[in-house]
Amino acid sequence: MNRNRLHILALAAALSLAAQAETKTDTLVVTPSPKMTCENCVKKIKQNIRFVKGTKNIIVSLPQQTVTIVYDKQKSGYDDYTAAFRKIGYQVKPAAAKK
Repeated sequence: MNRNRLHILALAAALSLAAQAETKTDTLVVTPSPKMTCENCVKKIKQNIRFVKGTKNIIVSLPQQTVTIVYDKQKSGYDDYTAAFRKIGYQVKPAAAKK
């Protein structure tokens, strides 16, 4: 019986840690201005924005004119990303929600 309790406690602790890890990340979807026109724009954004502390993943969609960033919200936030985009010549605003 003690062994089962130990397994249950270990499982509960693991699930708790996993839930905490999940809540650390957030997703930001922005539309850059001026518009991205080519793969060089995509490359420039990916190569520079990845240096913002806590950045986990960057997905750039040229056809949709969006940049999706997955980041650790304990290390960075919206203001950090707007500043990083500004350094490379872009202004950003939150992307419009899809209907």
